[in-house]
Amino acid sequence: MSCNGIQVRVRGKVQGVGFRPFVWQLAHQLGLAGDVSNDGQGVLVRLAGNGGDFTARLRQLCPPLARIDAIQILPFEWSNAPDSFTIRHSAGGAMDTQIVPDAATCPACLAEMRDPRERRYRYPFINCTHCGPRFTIIRAMPYDRPATAMAGFPLCAPCEAEYRNPADRRFHAQPVACPDCGPQLEWCGENTHATREQALAAAVAMLRDGGIVAVKGLGGFHLACDAQNPRAVARLRERKQRPTKPLAVMIPHTDGLPESVSHLLNSPAAPIVLTPKAWLPGLPEAIAPGLDCVGIMLPANPLQHLLMADVQSLLVMTSGNLSGKPPAITNAQALDELRDIADGFLLHNRDILQRMDDSVVDADGAMLRRARGFVPDAITLPAGFNDIPAMLCLGAEMKNTFCLVRGNQAVMSQHFGDLSDDGVEHQWRTALSVMQQMYAFQPVRVVCDAHPGYRARRWADEQALATETVLHHHAHAAACLAENGWPLDGGDVIALTLDGIGMGDNGALWGGECLRVNYRDCEHLGGLPAVALPGGDLAAVQPWRNLLAHCLAFVPGWQQRRETHAVQAQNWPLLATAISRGINTPRASSCGRLFDAIACALDLTPDGQGYEGEAACRLEALAARCRGVAHPVTLPVINGNLALSVFWQQWLDWQAEPCERAWAFHDALAKGLAELAAFHARRASLSTVCCSGGVLHNRLLRARLRHYLSDFTLLLPCHLPAGDGAISFGQAVVAAARSCSQRT
Repeated sequence: MSCNGIQVRVRGKVQGVGFRPFVWQLAHQLGLAGDVSNDGQGVLVRLAGNGGDFTARLRQLCPPLARIDAIQILPFEWSNAPDSFTIRHSAGGAMDTQIVPDAATCPACLAEMRDPRERRYRYPFINCTHCGPRFTIIRAMPYDRPATAMAGFPLCAPCEAEYRNPADRRFHAQPVACPDCGPQLEWCGENTHATREQALAAAVAMLRDGGIVAVKGLGGFHLACDAQNPRAVARLRERKQRPTKPLAVMIPHTDGLPESVSHLLNSPAAPIVLTPKAWLPGLPEAIAPGLDCVGIMLPANPLQHLLMADVQSLLVMTSGNLSGKPPAITNAQALDELRDIADGFLLHNRDILQRMDDSVVDADGAMLRRARGFVPDAITLPAGFNDIPAMLCLGAEMKNTFCLVRGNQAVMSQHFGDLSDDGVEHQWRTALSVMQQMYAFQPVRVVCDAHPGYRARRWADEQALATETVLHHHAHAAACLAENGWPLDGGDVIALTLDGIGMGDNGALWGGECLRVNYRDCEHLGGLPAVALPGGDLAAVQPWRNLLAHCLAFVPGWQQRRETHAVQAQNWPLLATAISRGINTPRASSCGRLFDAIACALDLTPDGQGYEGEAACRLEALAARCRGVAHPVTLPVINGNLALSVFWQQWLDWQAEPCERAWAFHDALAKGLAELAAFHARRASLSTVCCSGGVLHNRLLRARLRHYLSDFTLLLPCHLPAGDGAISFGQAVVAAARSCSQRT
């Protein structure tokens, strides 16, 4: 007998998150008949009758890892009226749904793992539909167990029963496992152990004894040691050749932390959160030398929870890699590459199929590195972006990500880092291939940075596809606009794009620019003056070179200034000659290199930079100590540009405490940039300013820009990195906007 009903199409992040059993349970609670299934577009629900408040409850009670982007309701006629609600097998079709990121262990699984009465007691691979590995174990789509790293672990009878039961929280949880049928731990060290508890006990003993343990995680290896043992921390730094770069610390709970930070740490993404050191007293200075913040994280998987509970100390959890190489993801790679760093290896036999670093956010939630827990969440493009052809956007050279854009959505890859580092480009190329296969993605165009020397640009030139380039700083600004929902036809804005270096118009090197921008076009208006980069790339490593260049350009009689002693200790006359003759000294309007010069003048980096941005990070930490102090320093706007000669004279003449001078620099820079943006905004009758670029990761500068630009609508990055990690997304929206223009 036929009957009328409705068909409910649900799009978004609705597969692999327990959405079908949630629908099944909701339908039974409401006494509804019909069915639910997965297909290429998401989830399809068919109901007899009008469904009552079914769709309202779908949104209200959505599972924790799911996200509903759209619900479409259409009439549906049943040829045979259903008398119950069932789950149908998945249907095929072109993929239009989303792949789910890995998620931190949920409270239900944690309680089960800690209960001696449960069969998964202390099992380090416990998971359910609300937590556990997802993207890092996927080999191909659709997301079914045979297409994951769990294919080699046949389900035992109890796990199979859970997997088939719609009322169970493990219904169709592809990584479901238990001690009888799932992955197992192994210890490789002085005494190799194969049983789970022996392996874990050996790792715990090693950590308690001050040793270093390589721990296999979800998306790669970590190197762990006791964070409260200064000798262990020093040993890790020495062996890893990481003298000053800050180390992340894993904490057992969030007691005593602000609610906002606790919320970030306890989210399913479980990122590293940058917090003031004062919130974690007792940590050795060597955890984050010269900085006022430290990156903290909660355990993000069951094995980490077990380690924390057994060691009963804070743990350093830093990436398991050699300097200049990507993190290890296979047991063999870890045993080979980390043998001179780790004292022992806590391994397991579940393969990592996709590398995934820890994500990093600051205490305000602003994204610094987007990876585990966020990738590959899709990003819906702003209003006006529709029917975009498939385009592959390759990102920048450093802090690289790539981006797939199609229709009205973009999917950004995980963070890869510097493509010039040994092994990173290989991982990047592999991920490019895998992501395109997963999404059945066939690009009609490749979009890349305008810099001709980037590895991504060279890869693009190898492809038999049309290639389009986007200026580096146009991509920065466009990414910020799109993240903030600026519509396609929202018109022009003033953009401040501040970073180290990027290719600008006519081969110019930019880094401190004021631009007039929309999605399609980018016009240079002014900014910092171009200054020599003595030695090219060496200028980013040795801050004294930048101080010399600024002194030669803006400070007459600089040799008499005590702030230049770091320069005078070097063979500066030879470099000065090179600058005067233009030998390997390209000119760039780099805000990042200005930070380096100031840091050098304050003697913050006497031995050069041990990691990218160290000078700027130390300078920010120093300035925070004297925040708000009055000062006479300015960076005025003259003829539409910033006058560094005035700034340097005033700053050098003001002989205050180092922290006061560091604060004065930040404040004067922010005020000067704001006045520059306001000058051009008023000339063009614009009321919106957007700010982006890696320098915007500086919390102090960001706050001062908010203060000085309070009369304008100010757009800042938050959910995507301000730096090069979002360049691929910026390229995507620029290319998409141009595509829309061509169609019209």
